[in-house]
Amino acid sequence: MQRKAYVPGVAALLAALLAGCTSGSDDGGTTDNSNPGDTGAVTAVAEPGRYDALPEACRAVGRSALDSLLPGIRLIPDETQRENAYQGQATLTFDTDRKAGCRWKVESTDAIDHLSVDLERVVSYDNAVSDDSQAETLFARKVTAAGLPAPTPSGSTTATTPSTSASASTSPSPSPSASASASASASASASASASASASASADLQPRLLEDLGDEAFVNDVLASSGSTAKQRVVTVAFRTSNVIVTIVYEEQATSIGVVPDSKEMQDRARKLAAQLADSLAG
Repeated sequence: MQRKAYVPGVAALLAALLAGCTSGSDDGGTTDNSNPGDTGAVTAVAEPGRYDALPEACRAVGRSALDSLLPGIRLIPDETQRENAYQGQATLTFDTDRKAGCRWKVESTDAIDHLSVDLERVVSYDNAVSDDSQAETLFARKVTAAGLPAPTPSGSTTATTPSTSASASTSPSPSPSASASASASASASASASASASASASADLQPRLLEDLGDEAFVNDVLASSGSTAKQRVVTVAFRTSNVIVTIVYEEQATSIGVVPDSKEMQDRARKLAAQLADSLAG
C-alpha cells in the first residue's frame, strides 16, 4: 500500500496557529487574564474641607470678650465662682472633632445674660460632594429656618403724623403764609424723624451679613418672659469652608419696662463672631 507523503510545512503551520490561540497577540490583544469590562477610568473624589479638627469652644472666647458680653461676670465677689463663670460649661458631645460648644450664664442686678457658642465641622460622605458644598447646603437650611425678612428698600416709606397736621390746622396764625411755613417745617421735621427711625430699624433688622466668613446672618428676636420682663435673643451664624459657627446671645432685663438694647447686643455678638472667624482663618 502506498504511504501518504508527510509535508513538514503543514506541521509548522498548525503549531503556529495553536501557539496563537494560547497567548496574547503582539498588537495588545486581550489575554486570558484581562477583564473586558475594565475601562481603566478613575472616579474623581471631591475635595475635602479646609478643617479637619475644631478648637476647644470654651477656650475660643477670651476674657475680654466675656467681660463685654456678660457685664456681671467681673462683679462676682467670690473668686472661685468668678473663675468658674469665665471657664463656661462645655457642651456634651460624642465627637469633639465634629461638634463642640460652650455655655455661659451670668446674673447681675441689671440683667441675666446667656451666651452659647457652637462649632460644627461638616464632613460629606458622598465622594461626589465636597465638604464645603455639604456645609453650604446645611447653612442654607439654617438661613431658611431663621426666617429672615426680605430687605426693606431704602427711602420706601415717608409718613406725616396726623397729630402734627391737626395741630397746624387748629392753631391760630397771623397770616396764611406763616401758617403754611409752620406746617411745612413741622412736616419736614416729622418726615426726617420717621426716615431716621426707619433707617435705624433697617440697619438692625434680621439680615444676611457680607463681611463675615464665606456667608453669615444675624437674627434678632424680642420676646416677653412672663408678664413684664423683656428678653432679647441675638443669633449670629457664619460659615467658613466646612465649619459652621453659631453664637446665641440672650439678655433678660431684671427691671420692669427695660428693654435690652438691640444695637448694643448685635454689636457685641458680631464682634465675637469676627474674632472667632479670624482665629479659624489663622
